[in-house]
Amino acid sequence: MAHSAPVISSNTGVAAKLGKAIGAALLDTVEAYGEISFTVERSKLATVLEKLRDKHEYQQLMEIAGVDYPDRPERFEVCYHLLSLTKNHRIRVKVSTDEDNAVPSVTHIWEVAGWLEREVFDMYGVLFDGNTDLRRILTDYGFQGHPFRKDFPLTGYVEMRYSEEAKRVVYEPVKLAQDFRSFDFMSPWEGADYILPGDEKVGGETPPPTPKTTDDKKDTGAGDKANEEAAKPSKRKEAAAKKPAPKRTKSGTQKKGEGK
Repeated sequence: MAHSAPVISSNTGVAAKLGKAIGAALLDTVEAYGEISFTVERSKLATVLEKLRDKHEYQQLMEIAGVDYPDRPERFEVCYHLLSLTKNHRIRVKVSTDEDNAVPSVTHIWEVAGWLEREVFDMYGVLFDGNTDLRRILTDYGFQGHPFRKDFPLTGYVEMRYSEEAKRVVYEPVKLAQDFRSFDFMSPWEGADYILPGDEKVGGETPPPTPKTTDDKKDTGAGDKANEEAAKPSKRKEAAAKKPAPKRTKSGTQKKGEGK
C-alpha cells in the first residue's frame, strides 16, 4: 500500500519564493531534473544558509560537495545540500571559488560542517575561513596534492607498501608495470575510423577475400569415380561380415569357451 505522504514535496513556487528571500546575494537559479539550485555570492554564504535554516525550515545540512572546472577563472564549486524535515523538501546552494580565496565556514550554523569542509579541503584544496580544524581527513599524513582535482594524475605521486627491512610502511615513487592503454569501445561491426595494425601493409584497407567457386565438377572432386568409391563398403564393415556368428544354446545364451 502506497504511503499517503509524497517522497518529496512539489517544487511549485519554491524557486521564486526562496529566490526572493535570498535577495541581492542570489546570482543564479536553476531548476532541472526535479532539483532546485541557487548560486549565491561567496561572501554572503553564511547569511543565506542561516536564513534558510531559521526562516524557511531547511534544518539539516546533508552534504557539502566539491566540483572542479579547470577552465573557469574560479575553478571550484562548493555545493551545500539542505533538507527540510517539516516540508519534506531538498535544495542546493552553490558558491564558486579558487585556490586562494577561502569560503566562509558554516560550522557555527551546523557542527557537522566541520568534517564536511575538511573532506572538500582534502579532495580539492578549497580553503574555509573560520574552520579551526582544517586538516586532511580522507588521505594519509604527508599526502601530496588533492585527488579530486581534474589535473591530479590517476596514479598519484607515491605508492606505499610494508617493508620487511624497515619493519614499517614506506612510501616510494609510483612504478607502473605497464603504461596506461587506450581502449576502443567502438562496435566491431561498424569498424574503426583509423588504420588497424597490419592494415598499413596493404595501403590502409584490407581487400575482401575472393570467394571459392565450383563451376566445374573437377573443382569439387565429384564424378562417377568418386561415386564408385563412396559406394564401396568400408574395411570395418567387411571384417564384421566375415566374422562368424556366436553359437547359442537352447536357452539362448552362449556357453563358456564357445564362439572363439
